[in-house]
Amino acid sequence: MSPEPGSRRAAPAADGAAGVRLLLVRHAKAVRKDRRVDDFDRELSKRGRGDAPRTGHWLADCGLTPDLVLCSPSHRTRQTWRLAAPALDDQPPVVYDERLYRTPPGELVSVLAERSPGLRVVVLVGHNPGIHQLAAGLSGSGPPELLRRVREGFPTSGVVLIELPGGWESLSPGSGRVIARWSPGD
Repeated sequence: MSPEPGSRRAAPAADGAAGVRLLLVRHAKAVRKDRRVDDFDRELSKRGRGDAPRTGHWLADCGLTPDLVLCSPSHRTRQTWRLAAPALDDQPPVVYDERLYRTPPGELVSVLAERSPGLRVVVLVGHNPGIHQLAAGLSGSGPPELLRRVREGFPTSGVVLIELPGGWESLSPGSGRVIARWSPGD
């Protein structure tokens, strides 16, 4: 399911607050954990290298223009974004923030609150379980089927689009409305 066709920027919320949109992206499928390679340095698997561009095409089809990408600095998240980004017409700036590597949702919220003021559309590329917990925690409203799917899991290369009607200042449990959820398996 995609957001409103042709929407390039988040529209103001019905209550007059500045609505913003958060695109949560889980990194693509990585190679299996191996004692010889540190988890931070794991690269994408063949499947992941194929799925990441599909994620980029889905993002482009949404019609939203990200103002900023916040990305974990791990090898697999960097690879995911590098393979997804070419599908976008306008390349947003990317910030690789060490605080996004395998981080709980509270820290993800802190990074978003710090880096997102004044922006309308932000992409966060991260890891489970934190990114899934953040998506499920923020998702207070939306179509019941989407809410169910967000709570069930967050597959690799998946995307959850959440609208925050109250802006970045409203980042709190249940404050978001799920607009879309997508993964390569859909």
